[in-house]
Order: sequence, then C-alpha cells, then structure tokens
Amino acid sequence: MKLILAAALAATTAFVSPTLAQDGKYTAASDINVMQGFKAGGGSDALAQLVQPFLAEELGVNFVNQYIPGATGAIAWTRLAKQSPKDGSTISITNTPMLQTNYIMNPSITYTIDEITPIANIVTDPGIAVVAADSPFKTFEDFVKAAKENPGTITVGNSGVGGDDYFTSLQFERQSGVQLQKVPFQGDGPSWTAAMGGKIDASFTNVGVTFSQIQEGNLRPLAVFSEERLENLPDVPTAKELGYDLVAGSSRGYSGPGDFPEEARQQIIDALAKVMENPEFQAAAEKQGLMIDFIPGDEYAAFLKKQEGEFQALWAEIKDDVQAAQ
Repeated sequence: MKLILAAALAATTAFVSPTLAQDGKYTAASDINVMQGFKAGGGSDALAQLVQPFLAEELGVNFVNQYIPGATGAIAWTRLAKQSPKDGSTISITNTPMLQTNYIMNPSITYTIDEITPIANIVTDPGIAVVAADSPFKTFEDFVKAAKENPGTITVGNSGVGGDDYFTSLQFERQSGVQLQKVPFQGDGPSWTAAMGGKIDASFTNVGVTFSQIQEGNLRPLAVFSEERLENLPDVPTAKELGYDLVAGSSRGYSGPGDFPEEARQQIIDALAKVMENPEFQAAAEKQGLMIDFIPGDEYAAFLKKQEGEFQALWAEIKDDVQAAQ
C-alpha cells in the first residue's frame, strides 16, 4: 500500500476571527494558523467552525484555517511534525485513528505522535452509515442484503485509507462475510456528498458531519456505530443491536508541533476549558450533533498513545487480509 506524500498546500481560508489580539491573552502570536489535513466540509472543518469563534474571543487572536488535504491527513501532520514553526503560531486539528494509522499502515510516512505536542481533544464523533434520501436502501438490513447478493459491487465511501470509516468497512466485511467496493475520499465531506448525490451507494462517515443533512432530510441514516442509540438520533439503530460488533468513531482535537511553548499550550488549554463551559458553545455543539469529549494536555497525549497501541494490534490482525485484497 503506497500513499504518496506529494507536498501540495491547498487553499488557505475558512474562518478568520473578527477578534484581534488586543489584550494579550495569548502571548505567543496574534494569528494562529490551523492546519487541516482534509478538504472543507468534513469533521476537521466542523470542529474548526464550532470551536474557533469562541476560542478566538477567549484568546484574543485570529484563527486562519489552512486546508492541506491528502494521504488521510498525513501531508498536514508531516508538515506539523517536521516543518512547522515551534513558536506557538501554528497548530493542527488532529483526528484519530488516522493520526496514528497513517504511519502504522505505511512505513513511508515518517512522522509519529511522539513528534507533536497534544493540546486537547474536543469531540468524539460516532460513526454512522448514511445513504441518499431516495436510496432504495430503507434500512441497514436492506444494505446488507444487497451487499450479499452483489459481492464487490456495492460502493461505500470513507474518509480515506486508514480512517475510522475505512476500518469500520473492513470490520463490517469480516463480520458479515460480504465484500464491499470501498471508495476512499479526501475527508468525510466528499464522502457523504457523493452518497447524497447518488454517486456511491452509501457512506460510512460520522454523525457530526452529517447531522444537519440528516435533519434536513437529504441523507437517510441506516445505523450508528456506537454502544447505544444516540439521544439526537433515537430512531436509528446501532449496528450492535443489528448483530454486528461495530463501535467506531473519530476523536478530534488540537495539537502543536514538538517543543511547542508550554506557556502557549497552557493558555490554549485554559481557554478551551472556558469554551467547554460556555452555554452558547454547548448549544451550538448540540445543534451540530457534535459530542463534547474534552481531554486536556497530558491526558490527551496519554489517550493518543493508548490508541496507538490498540491500532497497532488491530492492524497486525487484519494486515494480511487487507494486503491480499489489494
């Protein structure tokens, strides 16, 4: 499996806060560049648009989002670890499991989580299977039946090789005995958009990035990959209750390059803690279907390290099957 780390800096735009650095709350810089390893419209972008207006007000800075898609986030995170300034002016949204599975699955990717400075996790976003509103699949059972009757032809999008959706597809295939035609995209946004437009049969994606489209009736949810049914989607069954031991999702937070200034790191953590307690922020997160899972500082670092070990064990278990199918 080869992922080409071709350096390609994508568009720099998105949210620039109207709040300027006026009161010195953040001492490292007046502008913070936030690298995103995926195209706009996906989970990273959803997190940025939710958090950064509130965080900008707390810190007194401008946030400038830089979209650097490719290799399931690895281009952005390689740049974060190897090339970014370590002065507090640059951070990145870090997404699991791809943050770790990139280099676990592909030896040509050279960064590791030991070369970054975890700042805080913000959300953990459960996985979900969605189809277009006019899809013939009314239920997850319909989808499974079609996959069994048409081996290798049912197209299912994911956010990229190594992402949580990709692993969900692999685990589903192993448990159900079906073969899917897995279609990787450069992020969740292109994946669910393709499903909504009927270009693929289904998308394995995340609740937070599709919730508004589900609410508006543009996407039909078939199953969620969580332990229990979700409060904001009470009529959608879990894959577990349908007989599949599938619990998956993506955690998203912020990290800096290695040797990130400790004072700057703590200032961001303290500001994020205030944001998490803000009722307006909580209401905005609920409206987007994003589930807050705040894990600050060293706890976030330990969380990522623990996951790294779990993903290494999982990849060792399925590697031969995946490589044989390629």
